[in-house]
Amino acid sequence: MKLQTILSRLQKLHPKEIDLSLNRIKKLCNKLGNPQDKLRCISIVGTNGKYSTIQAARAILKEANINVNIYSSPHIQKINERFIYNDKEISDEHLAKLLMEVEEINNGEPITYFEILTAAYFYHAKNFDNINLIESGLFHRFDATNIIKENIASIVTAIGLDHLDWLPEKEKTIEKIVFEKTSSLLNSKIIVSNQTSNEILNIIKKNISNNNSKKIICNEQFSCLENENGFIYYEDEKGGIKLPKSNLLGEFQIDNIATAIATIRNLDFQIQEEHIKKGITKIKSIARLQEIKSGKLKDLCKNNKIFVDGSHNPLGAKVLNKYLNNFNCNKHIILGMMANKDHKKYISYFKNITSLTTVDIPNQINAIKGIELKNKFPNAQFRDSIKEALTKLNLEENDIVLITGSFYLAGEVLNLN
Repeated sequence: MKLQTILSRLQKLHPKEIDLSLNRIKKLCNKLGNPQDKLRCISIVGTNGKYSTIQAARAILKEANINVNIYSSPHIQKINERFIYNDKEISDEHLAKLLMEVEEINNGEPITYFEILTAAYFYHAKNFDNINLIESGLFHRFDATNIIKENIASIVTAIGLDHLDWLPEKEKTIEKIVFEKTSSLLNSKIIVSNQTSNEILNIIKKNISNNNSKKIICNEQFSCLENENGFIYYEDEKGGIKLPKSNLLGEFQIDNIATAIATIRNLDFQIQEEHIKKGITKIKSIARLQEIKSGKLKDLCKNNKIFVDGSHNPLGAKVLNKYLNNFNCNKHIILGMMANKDHKKYISYFKNITSLTTVDIPNQINAIKGIELKNKFPNAQFRDSIKEALTKLNLEENDIVLITGSFYLAGEVLNLN
């Protein structure tokens, strides 16, 4: 309760949820002694795959007994997920103490919720001599995490169209998004993940061409393929590695894993092949094509598979549909989304869907109402709750249920389960 009270206060320090500027966080971090300047960081930017790439790197480094700190967003079930120190989620007690200290130092100055959380992460991270895996959200250039003066690497995951409501009408383009995400990358090493098209890759290359960093680009300096026997073959300038199948679902995760491996192998870590082989079978993943194998909601589906995924943009829908196509059965989608997303375009990527059910996302004022979402799709059904949506499905043997459209919805599903 104490933690929630503090978080409520922090949310009132600025009238806007997002206000793209670095001035406020720079001012607060200066008061805190600029803790971000004392950290060894790997920055992760992109549209999709940031979380999975971070978790793959974390798992491999853990096998080598190298602890990491992680700052990511959004959280799925509780805010503590955003604050990982020494490979452990911060406790409620320690997070409350940290936030109160930073709140007191801020002294009531206007600052957004995300900005003060970011400052708090940096402030505590300085107490650990660890690698910091820093996820940069939205467009990176004006993201609060982008006040680090130097890092040891920048990772660029798959880039696609998202958060277009934050761009001027004439700039809602992939060129603008790539510019925002890559134009201010630091001069260290840049690792570029597999992109969905050569067009996007070439735009990225053009944007980073004047950056003096060493560039490590997928399918140029490293590659990774899954063979018919389920093994993964990774290769880079240091040689090839035959890897076991990862515990993550979806072919698209191979790209994220390969990017994590390429990053680690290009840095001064004492990583052996065995660390990589074991690590990729132990990757933690929440709400990224996560199968719910037990719990209250699973009981409603009995023997049918049920997946939850926080995807909310066309790129995410595309890779999800590719995964679903591996199954020769009926597929049912339960959908809840934020109001500012392109709902029709998102669903357009799903082919041969048996049923579509829309729901409200509880406790999210910026979510589109389920009934409004239903009215955008002629054959969709609306249900009052996630539980009702599951119970009203006409499921046959081996049918699959996918709950998707928002990380906020995914969090509600996992909490209910």
